[in-house]
Amino acid sequence: MFNPSQDDVRRFFCETYRKHRAGEILTPLEAIASDWLAQHPEYDNDLKDVEAALAADYSVENGQTNPFLHLSMHLSIAEQISIDQPPGIRAAANALTQRLQSEHEAHHHIMECLGEMIWNSQRSGLPPDGAAYIDCVRKRV
Repeated sequence: MFNPSQDDVRRFFCETYRKHRAGEILTPLEAIASDWLAQHPEYDNDLKDVEAALAADYSVENGQTNPFLHLSMHLSIAEQISIDQPPGIRAAANALTQRLQSEHEAHHHIMECLGEMIWNSQRSGLPPDGAAYIDCVRKRV
């Protein structure tokens, strides 16, 4: 199982950004990531300098959004939808996208449900509850 470090994730997104800007060929995963990078131009400055990205501290206390976490969640949700795992996420996400008329906005709602599921899992010490996650997304439809 692939378990990237924080630095690996930041390098991946910075390198994807660089390759896209240079017109280089992207891997399939980089192509998906690049689509989400394009929808978040506010993160361009965070992606331009790998060393600065590695050193950056995106703390909640400073009111900063971690662009790498945000982009990683978009990527995770896109992958979940593509393989329908947990079962039902594809239908729920498609219904939410249709209601909101925006895949991007639907992803942001799904992120809240994903974050809630992870938080509950960490707090309880139990495995993530995929059914509760899907229910959360369905409630937003």
